[in-house]
Amino acid sequence: MYEEFTQKRITQLRTQKGVSARDMSLSLGQNEGYINQIENRKALPSLPGLFYICEYFQITPQEFFDEGSRYPAFLAALVENLKKLDAADLATVTALVRSLAKK
Repeated sequence: MYEEFTQKRITQLRTQKGVSARDMSLSLGQNEGYINQIENRKALPSLPGLFYICEYFQITPQEFFDEGSRYPAFLAALVENLKKLDAADLATVTALVRSLAKK
């Protein structure tokens, strides 16, 4: 179950980031086919490899495995910025998000 999710999730996040599998592989310090092998179900990342992949996407492993979140990197950045707001600003943002979510 998690093998297939992991492979699809890496593809999803890599595509959102707009980077090729080759470039991502090389950025992770791996051979140029590393990510391609994972995405094509020929391999799975090791646990440390998965941590490096999460780091690459600037998300936590928990955010990586959150199936309900299609854009975990955007949400992580948003949460970091929300932590800097005061109560009034948070109320405004909350109202805006509720309005947008109804659409």
